[in-house]
Amino acid sequence: MDVQTKEISAEVKSVNPVDLLLVVLKRKGLILKICVAATLFSWIYSLTLPNIYSATAKVLPPQNDSGGLAAVMGQTALAGVGGGGLNADLYVGILKSRSLADAVVKQLDLIRVFKVKSLEEARDAVSGALKLQAGKDGNIAITTESTDPQMAASLANAFVEELRRRSVQLNLTKAGTERAFLEKRLDVVREDLRRAEESLKTFAENNKAIKFESQATASIQEVAQAKAQIEAKEVLLASLRSYQTDESPEVKVVQAGIGKLRHQLAGMVGRGRNGDVIPAMGSLPNLGLEYARRMRDLKTQEAVFEHLTKQYEMVKLTESKDSSSLQVLDDAVAPTKTSKPKRSLIVIMSSVIAFFLSMFLAIALEHLENMSEEDRARWDEIKRALAFRKSDR
Repeated sequence: MDVQTKEISAEVKSVNPVDLLLVVLKRKGLILKICVAATLFSWIYSLTLPNIYSATAKVLPPQNDSGGLAAVMGQTALAGVGGGGLNADLYVGILKSRSLADAVVKQLDLIRVFKVKSLEEARDAVSGALKLQAGKDGNIAITTESTDPQMAASLANAFVEELRRRSVQLNLTKAGTERAFLEKRLDVVREDLRRAEESLKTFAENNKAIKFESQATASIQEVAQAKAQIEAKEVLLASLRSYQTDESPEVKVVQAGIGKLRHQLAGMVGRGRNGDVIPAMGSLPNLGLEYARRMRDLKTQEAVFEHLTKQYEMVKLTESKDSSSLQVLDDAVAPTKTSKPKRSLIVIMSSVIAFFLSMFLAIALEHLENMSEEDRARWDEIKRALAFRKSDR
């Protein structure tokens, strides 16, 4: 450590609160003037700021958005994924969309109200006045700001109204997509069921009537139900993939369910190829086994057809409803008190900052007055160096 560093360290250690208090008392006039000037200036400045009013509306998105195919199939896991926070994030994204902001601008004629020249300027003004907050309970607070309290309330309510319309449109589009998909799938399954019926009828007619033990019949029913559930889940998966990616939580849940059912089905059918051998029927004659296979195919097609029919009717019912499950908890009302500016906070913060700055200035001035001749010479040298650089410029 050099001599200069030791001197600075000694000076720092020699500073004590009493010396600082003496400096503050000695220059209290300067400190008081700066604080008073800052307080007056901040007070006058705060008075020039326009009053801003905030209006808030609260909405509750549907807590279980597993309607359509998933609702019919009883997808409880999907209900957990599709509800709550995920829905809130989805609706927040809709509220932030450009198309919804444009709809609000047109609804309230904000180009004329804001006195702007283009739709883009009005949209930017609306987006800047909008604040969204999704609560832990799933509700969304829509807050808008304006210098006019009535306009603030009108903006918030307009966003709610446009959000309701958009949710109805999206629900109907989703239901229409599912309905069209199910119609095509039902045509295929209906044809498969007809062929299975004809195949069983032909076999029974050619080989007379063959009756099987109740155990074999129960095995057929179990395999048929398992395959029907796999088919129904595959239909749901294909429908979800029509408007979602494989990374979607809903798609992953359905894929996991299909894998589990396939594993269960493999345990039912044993070692046979493609599920053709039923252990409970392994000792039956070949003729009876063939009949059982055809009966199983028929039962499977009947079960699939029944599942798809229920899904189709549910989707048609959803599509026929021209309504939104979005619930409005609170409509926005014109506020009576301003939200901005916080004039008292502006004045207090300005005064506090001015006080600390004035203390720093007082200490600096005191140090300049009491500096040693050596330090004063260095200070003069610094000023000359600075003046020389300015003259060079």
